[in-house]
Amino acid sequence: MVKDPKTLKASNRRAGRKIGGSVAIFLFLLLLGLFMVLPIWLMIVNSVKPVNEMFIFPPKWYTLNPTFDNFKDTYRVLSQMWVPFSRYVFNSIWVTVCVTVLQCIFASMAAFCLAKVKFPGNRLINAVIVLALLYNSNVIYLMQYIVMAQLHMINRMSALILPAVASSMGLYLMRQSMMSVPDAMIEAAKVDGASLFTICWRIVIPNQKPALMTMAIFAFQGAWNITGGSVVYDESLKTLPTVIQQAAAAGISRQGVTMAAAVILFVPPVLFFILAQSQVMETMAHSGIKD
Repeated sequence: MVKDPKTLKASNRRAGRKIGGSVAIFLFLLLLGLFMVLPIWLMIVNSVKPVNEMFIFPPKWYTLNPTFDNFKDTYRVLSQMWVPFSRYVFNSIWVTVCVTVLQCIFASMAAFCLAKVKFPGNRLINAVIVLALLYNSNVIYLMQYIVMAQLHMINRMSALILPAVASSMGLYLMRQSMMSVPDAMIEAAKVDGASLFTICWRIVIPNQKPALMTMAIFAFQGAWNITGGSVVYDESLKTLPTVIQQAAAAGISRQGVTMAAAVILFVPPVLFFILAQSQVMETMAHSGIKD
């Protein structure tokens, strides 16, 4: 059977437009990726630049004599603080783990109630959560400080952990994900005698791993960068980002130390993101709920 030449030409034009659109999207994503990678590249390059190359103008995108002296100086500067360097690392790890775990637990439980439990004021609370997404944390910082002062949390580790546990973004993300769970599954569990707590932790949450891992990524990144310099004054309670900011405040002569410290702070969130992302992709590929 011979096809009509006009049909073949139209098909070729559609294929050409499809290939052209794919190439345009690829070029756009490549350009966007370069803009995202550029700051990371500059941070890594500046972290291995010697001091004499820091003041070259115009700045170079590479280094002629790479060195790891900036990392050694970073450790030396942080080791000269009032408390051991290991204490700052422990504080950062402790705050990050507590915030990430508690945020995942409380956001998942609250999201289940808002998504699958009918009670008076449900719509109002959901509207407040959506409205809270529009506000920056700096807007409510003064109110948070007053509440923490009334609860005697100032200059305590709880001042770094508890405010970060309440995340409107994590709650909204989990609620939207749980809305897709079929009500028939929950009703069947209720018929079998399961309580709301059992339904939440044994039926709903195990099927929310992509959303849970996504929330954990955001929680880990935010918690790792917590400074809390205005609510914690005791040196033994400060986190690693706070101390690094203090070291970087010495002036331009410590720009290499600042960049090396930025690379050190950059590594844990990236590793956690890589591990969590693999779990998200695997779960999305092998799970699903159909009503």
